[in-house]
Amino acid sequence: MIWLAVFVGGGLGSVMRYGTGQILGNLLPPDASWFPIGVLVANVLATAMLAWSNVVGAQLWGRSSAMWMFMTVGICGGFSTFSTFSWDTLKLWQDMGWGYAVANVTISVVGCLLTGWWVAQALESN
Repeated sequence: MIWLAVFVGGGLGSVMRYGTGQILGNLLPPDASWFPIGVLVANVLATAMLAWSNVVGAQLWGRSSAMWMFMTVGICGGFSTFSTFSWDTLKLWQDMGWGYAVANVTISVVGCLLTGWWVAQALESN
């Protein structure tokens, strides 16, 4: 049952990531396409969901339940993407210079860390 939950959650998370990129691509002007905003937003949202799942979801379902695995390993794992983040950073470095690559790494890592901390703190204080 857990394997199926991870499989289905991973598929849903991947569709969510693709949809996030498509929606943001349609909302932003074409000259903004050089920055991988879809990956950044997906990773920040997945971090917020993972923080929620680890604070609230663990209490609701337990960390060994199929539902917790569905959310954390499945949806959050499929929604976030380290490989695409890495590739986008490499392409920024090659196409635009190291400053853009470092900015992407800094914004992404700090943004995700702050998001995870903020969500966990907000939930644990309630």
